[in-house]
Amino acid sequence: MTLLFQVTQPSVAIAGRTERFPVHRVYCVGRNYAEHAREMGANPQRDPPFFFMKPADAIVASGAEVAYPPATQNLHYEMELVTAIGKHGAGIPKSQAEAHVWGYAVGIDLTRRDLQLAARDSGRPWDAGKGFDESAPISALHAADALGHPQSGRIWLAVNGDIKQDSDIGKLIWSVPEIIEQLSGLFALQPGDLIYTGTPAGVGPVKPGDRITGGVDGVDTIDVRIVAGSSR
Repeated sequence: MTLLFQVTQPSVAIAGRTERFPVHRVYCVGRNYAEHAREMGANPQRDPPFFFMKPADAIVASGAEVAYPPATQNLHYEMELVTAIGKHGAGIPKSQAEAHVWGYAVGIDLTRRDLQLAARDSGRPWDAGKGFDESAPISALHAADALGHPQSGRIWLAVNGDIKQDSDIGKLIWSVPEIIEQLSGLFALQPGDLIYTGTPAGVGPVKPGDRITGGVDGVDTIDVRIVAGSSR
């Protein structure tokens, strides 16, 4: 088969290795920390998490400059633990979920909040609010066979050095194995899939010139700067 043109394969750096992790799909989990669910007007005792997606090429490496996107006046950060899938599976029970995990990273779900809320209120999809260019900054990946499977650890984010989000991944409403169980009941998970597992309370806006730093203790940190201008 001859392709009409070549397309760059999105990929993520792997800590300590020259190989890179090719990205297949980027899944995201909504409302997976109780306090964040409340700050978004939901009831975490009643509403289960739900899933949405970003394009694979929305990822951008830690250390990058991220262009403030067009068509928004309210760009928000959301700090997250990221799970990388390394083994195909569908209908995966949570007892077997960790066997499908290749590794972990930390990431930021950038959100055009005004577009997201307008779509939500009108019953329309969130794509424009969530799936834009450079909307998924991510650190290097760390292999689970060396890192293990983190169950707890501080998750935090700062804007220009001021702490905005500060929680623990042990407070996830749905754990990583439970997320994989639910998600694999909707989609056949593939090697190269990334799962942004949800954000704690404290989300808020950033503007050009702001520096976003954050991390999950025991996993990694991330550092990006928001700049004016066009993406890519």
